[in-house]
Amino acid sequence: MAEHGVGGLMDFGLFKSWGSRPMAIDLGTANTVIYIPGDGIVLNEPSVVALDIANGAQRVRAVGNEAKVLMGKTADNIRTYRPLKDGAISDLDLAEQMIKHFIAKATGSHSLMARGPEIAFGVSSASTEVERRAIQAAAINAGARDVWLIEKPVAAAIGAGLPVEEPVGSMVVDIGGGTTEVAIIALKRPTYSISERVGGDKMDDAIAGYVRTKHNVEIGPVSAERIKMEIGCALATSEGEKITGSVGGRDVTVGNLCEIELTQAEMAEALHDVVQQIVEVVGRALGHAGAEIASDIINHGLVLTGGGSLLKDLHTVLRDETGLPVHVAPEPLTCVAIGAARALEDPEYRTEFASVARSHT
Repeated sequence: MAEHGVGGLMDFGLFKSWGSRPMAIDLGTANTVIYIPGDGIVLNEPSVVALDIANGAQRVRAVGNEAKVLMGKTADNIRTYRPLKDGAISDLDLAEQMIKHFIAKATGSHSLMARGPEIAFGVSSASTEVERRAIQAAAINAGARDVWLIEKPVAAAIGAGLPVEEPVGSMVVDIGGGTTEVAIIALKRPTYSISERVGGDKMDDAIAGYVRTKHNVEIGPVSAERIKMEIGCALATSEGEKITGSVGGRDVTVGNLCEIELTQAEMAEALHDVVQQIVEVVGRALGHAGAEIASDIINHGLVLTGGGSLLKDLHTVLRDETGLPVHVAPEPLTCVAIGAARALEDPEYRTEFASVARSHT
């Protein structure tokens, strides 16, 4: 990238400006959440960066909420990107810029400080060493002092209040934008974990594909996400035929702009294959539960976290398919960030973190 400043924004990246307060970040494919002990959730914004491209140079124009509103609505010289794909950093430079901006916005500290913050990141249990180093490098380059990594399902379980410190098997299903992470945890460690690249983004793609195939209408990813949130459903019911939502797009047969009505039952049909993929991931994890842990899971059930867990009736489908109790965490969108922060505050947990990187400055 030719330029590293943030157009229209204060450039916080060239110095450490955030003090030494620890924080936890759930750097997600769809959204980034930051939690600071004592303050709680201080940021929850889309993981989106908008670039202004002119004269062969690229400059960051907007990040987060301000960038997402530009998706699909700008001239050719402004393009929007998501620096993460399927739970992993796909563009390190943009990820660094995004992390810098989010940390500065979350802390509100714009004055020069001697030491950057200590940060815990939730990472996919299936992430490679290269992907983990990319996250650490992005955070260190953004000014962090120490960067700790903890697997997302473990952090989600802690944030959901599961008894992970006890000799009791707990099972968490974290459904994010890019991945679904399932883990069986006891005594602070996952006895088994699995990650599948299916989540909210695949749901949006499925809805857009369904609308194009069934109604000959092309809709954008933002519209697909909105209709998912409004009337998305995992289970077709007769009542769903009466629940409708409208979405605008382009008729691919004649090219005209149009608006169509979709039913909740149609959304269940559109999302069927994605939901079944999630069911299959959970089933594979259950197949690796030992006898004693299986008994615990039968008694206590599964806990769902992540934005995808909010899909209507998903918990019902999983309950029917597994025969187990299924609960949605009270704050599913923020469990990973909260859990990572709690682990960072507990000295005993630090030995359980996946890895740590330190700044050399």
